Amino acid sequence: MFDPEKDGIYATVQASGGRRFLGYVILFSLGGLVIYTTLSHPPALHWMLFMLVFGVAILWLAERFRRATTLMITLTADELHDSTGKVLARLDDVESVSRGAFALKPSNGFTLVMKHRQPRAWAPGIWWRLGRRVGVGGVTAAGQSRFMAEQVALRLAQRTD
Repeated sequence: MFDPEKDGIYATVQASGGRRFLGYVILFSLGGLVIYTTLSHPPALHWMLFMLVFGVAILWLAERFRRATTLMITLTADELHDSTGKVLARLDDVESVSRGAFALKPSNGFTLVMKHRQPRAWAPGIWWRLGRRVGVGGVTAAGQSRFMAEQVALRLAQRTD
């Protein structure tokens, strides 16, 4: 499937088409429904303003989700980065991989525990970075995420040997 000697890519993860579509439709529908309900049955002014801001925020989140789910996450020998080139994690800074059933991780994904704190970042539905943790997953395909987590774990085991 991959030829790391030729292109340097060991694994890739991208959004599953069905989950991407369903997530976007749900978020867009919720934002539209909140705005529609607020305008069709106007509550008190302060509640109306709150609900309109909330509806617009959900529509903004839906658009961020749509754009983020076009990204592909790639594992190379040195780092984990997305298709825009943004580095999610450098492998020499990874302490461990959490991928168990009870681990704090995104759906269909895994979490990297880093040695040092990382700047916060978020691509809705694809990955997040908070403190010493980097989570990959959400609307991604489970098989791709599992393979990438195993590849990272393999590199960590080789590093400690």
